Amino acid sequence: MRARLFVIGCTGSVGSSVLSVCRAYPDRFEVRAVAARSSVEKIEQIADEFKSSTVVLTNASAAADLAVRAGDRFSVLSGISAMEETAARSDIDHVVVASSGTEAVHALLRALREDKDVSLANKESIVAGGRWIIPHIRREGQLRPLDSEHNAVWQCLQGRDPSTVKKIYLTASGGPFRTFPAEELQNVTPEMAVAHPVWDMGAKISVDSATLMNKGIEILEAMSLFRLSPERVDAVVCPEPFIHGIVEFTDGTFIMAASAPDMKLPCASALFYPNRSPEPVFPSPVLEGKTLFFEKPDEERFPALRVAKEAALRGGAAPALLVGADEAAVDSFLSGQIGFTDIPRIVETVIEQYRGPGPGSINDALSILAEGKRAAAEMCRNTNKTLTLRRKI
Repeated sequence: MRARLFVIGCTGSVGSSVLSVCRAYPDRFEVRAVAARSSVEKIEQIADEFKSSTVVLTNASAAADLAVRAGDRFSVLSGISAMEETAARSDIDHVVVASSGTEAVHALLRALREDKDVSLANKESIVAGGRWIIPHIRREGQLRPLDSEHNAVWQCLQGRDPSTVKKIYLTASGGPFRTFPAEELQNVTPEMAVAHPVWDMGAKISVDSATLMNKGIEILEAMSLFRLSPERVDAVVCPEPFIHGIVEFTDGTFIMAASAPDMKLPCASALFYPNRSPEPVFPSPVLEGKTLFFEKPDEERFPALRVAKEAALRGGAAPALLVGADEAAVDSFLSGQIGFTDIPRIVETVIEQYRGPGPGSINDALSILAEGKRAAAEMCRNTNKTLTLRRKI
């Protein structure tokens, strides 16, 4: 029997990798419903290819446009509530949350409550609201991480006693500026920052990878996913894109998950769980001549990682503030308002200046995330004004 999927964020990079796996195994997976924000033409093509019965667009105008184009080929729904209702449908077995932002958080919660299988590649929801999401997991393997690092750790932990886990390590390539001296980082442009040396990702995640903020956010995510305290999760730089996650056990043994750097591999492991795909979805790399080298991340040159670790220790509102502030700071960097090295400074300042309460619910957490984004955007505008005045002087 084919697993019936609802793929949220189907037009993004991770969603595309999920669809590639489904395309390779049409006898195992049926893409019954798909969702995105506003990509009318792309999602129309996807729905036609996979003969999906339902398309959800959260942007109302885009949904209206698609409904006209779709005719009677598939139904078109609009809004966040439609996404949640589709996730709860009895003819959906597996919900894939591959979108960015927090629009899908209630669909994620609903899918878990309805005992659906869930594959997740959404950092914002878990970092901001993991405290209210994780308790809804009913069984082993119900929530399956899609991010390459968390998926690798998840695979290493399968069948292991959690009490024997000493520490987990998320690997980082180090980004395109790993060897840059501190003074050169001030001259990094958006064009330089989005050119990731390994993964083909969107601009936001590429910049986060370059600052190492992405690895810091992943540490926060791993704490929730694997129920670990801050001191039991860390990052290590491994420039060779082969080892994606490492687990250290109490007896001193390290177990590592290695593969080619292709998102189809973690997607296949999540979709086929508890089994494995019958053949590689991406060619396996040759082991001969491959070397492994690990180094400690430089948190002085890349303070974003330190800021995220401190947010993990602080808890409360700090993780949600960090996610929101980073989103606004990266947007401002990409638009030329602030410099590359301003990003972690602004995020840290937003967290330090916050005087409100911690979250008491997932909606509180989302509100705090929005406040972090607002405060950082305002700070970036002020920074830009200051820089403009200095240039004129």
